[in-house]
Amino acid sequence: MSLLPPPSLSLSADEARRIALRAQGFLGAPDRRGGVRGVLRHLGAVQLDTISVLARSHELVPYARLGAVGREAVERAYWSDSHAFEYWSHAACILPVEEWPHFAFRRRAMRARGHRWHHLKDKEQSTGAVLARLAAEGPLTSSELGGAKNGGEWFEWSETKIAVEWLLDTGEVVCTERRGWKRVYDLAERAVPDAIFHDDLDDRECLRRLVALAGQSLGVATRADLADYHRLKGEQVDAVVADSGLVPVEVAGWGKGGAPAAAWADPAALATVPRGRHRTTLLSPFDSLVWDRARTERIFGFTHRLEAYVPRPKRVHGYFAMPLLAQGRLQGRVDPAREGRTLVARQLSLTTPKAAPAMAAALREAAEWVGCDAVRVDRAASPAEVEAITAELTRLD
Repeated sequence: MSLLPPPSLSLSADEARRIALRAQGFLGAPDRRGGVRGVLRHLGAVQLDTISVLARSHELVPYARLGAVGREAVERAYWSDSHAFEYWSHAACILPVEEWPHFAFRRRAMRARGHRWHHLKDKEQSTGAVLARLAAEGPLTSSELGGAKNGGEWFEWSETKIAVEWLLDTGEVVCTERRGWKRVYDLAERAVPDAIFHDDLDDRECLRRLVALAGQSLGVATRADLADYHRLKGEQVDAVVADSGLVPVEVAGWGKGGAPAAAWADPAALATVPRGRHRTTLLSPFDSLVWDRARTERIFGFTHRLEAYVPRPKRVHGYFAMPLLAQGRLQGRVDPAREGRTLVARQLSLTTPKAAPAMAAALREAAEWVGCDAVRVDRAASPAEVEAITAELTRLD
């Protein structure tokens, strides 16, 4: 069995890239037996977002790794049988239910703070009313609890909505699923399996486990990478990383000016040379392979920014530009849309002309997944790219 350099020796940038790809599920045979639940456990967190173009981001994440998993099957896999819950990790994320104890430190911090950015007029009365309704009626959305808004702007929440979100922050209620994109709330004591619910970890153990899990999900990571995965502070990582089971390594080219950089690696990721089939796919901008923009640029030499909230005239790559992953590298991006049964590449670009077949294959697979039977390229970085990708699409038909 081929071995990578032992811990404490340097990794090349290419070795680090392949380790990261395997850790994120993009190198080697996909875990079809584990399916969507296996992807969630492997990644530790799947980010949620309101934007839906081809599909919502949490659906795109397993699709990118497993291929054309049915969208309804994705939702069932996440939410049925108390398998997962939603909480604040990298952002609002779906998390495996076994990670419930690991976020006790964050729930305690919320309670110590005493409020969110919205303040309750009467905390005891408002939260008590929500808890009583959930206890009596079972899981409910904020609309079913009495409404999320008082009218006006989207951020002008009702007292009930503020109360239930406060209870979510502090762990008295849990989000057990999304229904029509609305959170469904239930009592944590009822929704979280009993043994996990009562697994009371102190803050240090919570942080130690989260850092260890981040290292496993990333394969190899800098201090900043480890902190960003579950949005910890650098000093929190520093306090526990030596006890996390991760091993120190040095990665060539990861420092300023291409210098080596100190990093931490999952020892299991160092055991064998990462080999296997590379996945060709389009990535959600919120996929954990690329959600950390600094890490993405360091590993892939690829600068990517979400432009959905950038005014249209100032966008460079489009509203929801999705990076193209092919042969273990980011080789382009496309801003997709749907018009009836046609997937439209509103704008795309390639890092190399050789990526045209990969882009066409990724567009065709994505189109079939979302029920489209045609693909059209509207605009590319050059007429030659439009011609090349259109020719490849014709060949695939």
